[in-house]
Amino acid sequence: MNQPLKSILAVFAAGIWINASEFFRNTVLLKTAWDAHYQVLHIPFSSTPVNGLLWMVWGFLFAYAIFVISRKFSLVHTALLSWLMAFVLMWIALFNLSVLPNGLLLFAVPLSLLEAFVAAYICKKLAPV
Repeated sequence: MNQPLKSILAVFAAGIWINASEFFRNTVLLKTAWDAHYQVLHIPFSSTPVNGLLWMVWGFLFAYAIFVISRKFSLVHTALLSWLMAFVLMWIALFNLSVLPNGLLLFAVPLSLLEAFVAAYICKKLAPV
């Protein structure tokens, strides 16, 4: 298989993993916490199809970013750098907007680290440099 095809496959597979991980974490495990927090804020927690589509786009863009980072860094450095850029910065922004349920981080931090590490591993394994 040629390198461009391996690269596309790596980004696609990592994107599938990221989107499945995000869906499981936020819809299966933590949906109740999100809903309760947003109810306290008197705003609905958006779970419309358009919202889901935008998060899916986010997942594939995150996968592409991980792929690009993985070309220059080790597996561990790729996972940590991508996790910092995607999740930590997002949580800071959500906290600043007062829409982040802080207790959620007990689950979100380890699960998002796992998400970033597995996605980086997929990129490294399917399209080695």
